Amino acid sequence: MIKVFMLVGIVLSGALVGAGQTIQEPRTLLKEQMGLTDGQIATIDGGRAFVKTLPSKTPAEVFIFGAVHVNAAPEDYLKFAFDMSRLRSLSSYLSVRRFSNPPRLSDLEGFTLEPDDIKNLRNCRPGKCDVQLSSEAMLQLQKAVNWSVPDVAEQVNEWVRKMALDLLVRYQERGNSALEIYQDKSPGFNMDVAFQSLRGRFEALPVYLPELKRYLLEYPVAIGPNVESFFYWEKVNFGLKPTLRLNHVIAYRSTGPRGEASVVAVKQLWASHYFQLALDLTACVPESSRTNGAGTYVISLKGSTQQGLTGFLGRLRRRTVVSKALSAQENNLINIKKVLEARK
Repeated sequence: MIKVFMLVGIVLSGALVGAGQTIQEPRTLLKEQMGLTDGQIATIDGGRAFVKTLPSKTPAEVFIFGAVHVNAAPEDYLKFAFDMSRLRSLSSYLSVRRFSNPPRLSDLEGFTLEPDDIKNLRNCRPGKCDVQLSSEAMLQLQKAVNWSVPDVAEQVNEWVRKMALDLLVRYQERGNSALEIYQDKSPGFNMDVAFQSLRGRFEALPVYLPELKRYLLEYPVAIGPNVESFFYWEKVNFGLKPTLRLNHVIAYRSTGPRGEASVVAVKQLWASHYFQLALDLTACVPESSRTNGAGTYVISLKGSTQQGLTGFLGRLRRRTVVSKALSAQENNLINIKKVLEARK
């Protein structure tokens, strides 16, 4: 996760505009900072999506880079990012829904676990559970569900929906300190501590993006005029089985002499499987040196810490996870380009 922030800082520090600063052409950034070859940059300039994995220190970390050139403005991407119907069109997304403001339990209709997950939850305990939960949540689940009746699946899914809503409401009130301490495996994983550990690494973000930096770490205290956000849930099939996720979407706008540049961050708040920590950052960078007119580079960096990717079997799983992530990212960039250019 630290690598994601550092990489996006490199991209933004040369691409976005601050007071008295100029934009470095995205092609230079792609070549000198991201290590892309002339051929790979030509692929992007030609309107095709390019994706690749980035190095990580441990197998549990997965980092995906992607970019595509779009004949549209950064503001067009912001509208697209806030439209949940775009995700429903992707094959890896099984269900997607945006939360109301304030969130309601009815917003979670369709938020359901797989039958195998429900069966395995009966014997959940700290250090051994197939769903990412805190020890307190496991205890509450065991007490709330009557496992001997035919409607056990309905009971479990109702509990999971209430748990998700309670988590979101607590996060809106208290921020990262409300996030779960996963204890499905040993040792546990503290999401608040993991996010706070990034605080010292945020120097990679340029000084003219203080609102985005503060908002990611200090929500709900830090709210700036250039920041807009919302919440949604999704059921995705990025791994070996479908996964439920709660997400916080944050959009930041920066303006300058060459037009508007934008950043969209998707911060994971909870996931039923695989993703212990996940952050997606997309920078929409305008450029005006093309002979056929100005456009935007959509540059995406996705980072996650995932379970089950170490050891012999873990290496096999990692190949599948990375392959699916690359395919999903490429399809996502292709869809972004197709939709935005069709709106012109």
